[in-house]
Amino acid sequence: METQRRTLVLVRHAKAEDYGPSDHARALTDRGRRDAADVGRRLGAAQIVPSQALVSDALRTQQTYQEIASAAVLDAALVSSAALYAAGPDTALDLIRETDDAVATLLVVGHNPTMAYLAQALDDGEGNLEASTAMVAGFPTSACAVFTVTGSWIDLRAATTSLVDFWVGRG
Repeated sequence: METQRRTLVLVRHAKAEDYGPSDHARALTDRGRRDAADVGRRLGAAQIVPSQALVSDALRTQQTYQEIASAAVLDAALVSSAALYAAGPDTALDLIRETDDAVATLLVVGHNPTMAYLAQALDDGEGNLEASTAMVAGFPTSACAVFTVTGSWIDLRAATTSLVDFWVGRG
C-alpha cells in the first residue's frame, strides 16, 4: 500500500494595524492586503491548491486568508478556529492532526511566534536547504512555509515533514 503525500502550508498573517479595539479585532493594513495577495499569487503559480484552510478567528488572519484565496482563486473549505488564535505550537499541531485524511493540501493561517516555532519543529532538515535557512532566519508577516507530509494528518510529528519552499509575500 502506497503512503499518501500531502501538502501543508503554514502562513503567518499579513501586516496588521498596530492598534485596534482589541488584539483580536486588529485589521490588515493596505500593505498587509497586498502582501497576502502576493502569497496567494505565489501559491497559485506553484499550483498549490488547498482544499481546506484552518484559520485563526482573529480579524487579521481571516483577512489574510481572504486575500490569499482571492488572489489564488481558492475554493477551500474554511475552518475558522478560536483555538488557533491563542494556540502554542503543540496545540496548533493538535489542531492540524484533526484534519480529515481526505484533505490532500491544508493551508493554516495563524500568528507568531506559533507559526515560526511550528514550522521549525516540523522541518526534518531533508528538504530545500535554502528555504530552511531563510525560514530559520525569520518568519515575518506574510511568511509562507510549504511542506511535504507523508502519511496521515493524525501521525504528524516534529521533524517528520520536508520543507519544499519558503517565501515572504511582498506586494
